[in-house]
Amino acid sequence: MINDILDDARDRMHKSLEALDRDLGAIRTGRANPALVEHISVNYGGGEYSIQQLAQITTPEARLLVIQPWDPKSIAIIEKAILASDLGITPNNDGKVIRLAMPPLTEERRKDLVRVLRKRVEEAKVAVRNVRRDAQEKIRRLEKDGSASQDESHRSQDQLQKLTDDTVHQVDASSKRKEEEVMAI
Repeated sequence: MINDILDDARDRMHKSLEALDRDLGAIRTGRANPALVEHISVNYGGGEYSIQQLAQITTPEARLLVIQPWDPKSIAIIEKAILASDLGITPNNDGKVIRLAMPPLTEERRKDLVRVLRKRVEEAKVAVRNVRRDAQEKIRRLEKDGSASQDESHRSQDQLQKLTDDTVHQVDASSKRKEEEVMAI
């Protein structure tokens, strides 16, 4: 029973880490990255789709994203969605593909992005701690009900703390990598 609780906590912490990596991938750096536009939703054919579902996204150059829609009729809709997003880049549409040229970031914009990055990292840490708290409560309930001994409870809580520390360390490592990427000129 305790192993199930620890496995569930490990899985939920891993998902929090994956969500952080997805969020950090969407933060713009000086380099073109398909993750910048993959999350943008487009209202097409009566449904909401991500750009990734409607087009091929490539990076032929370090500062250029090329979006080639599967359906040429959707190009104007995708362009409007990019303009409406918080990306801050004006798309160039030649009728077949959309090109997004990544302008170099100013020092002030880099610092703003680092602030956003740190906020998302802190949210991820809070999510990991919430998972730990939930698992601790379940373990304490098992101990109180008599389903687990006091020794098992303390041992599992130690394992849970080690798992939390490892996950927070991975969150910090992801944060540091992305922060260096954002601040690189």
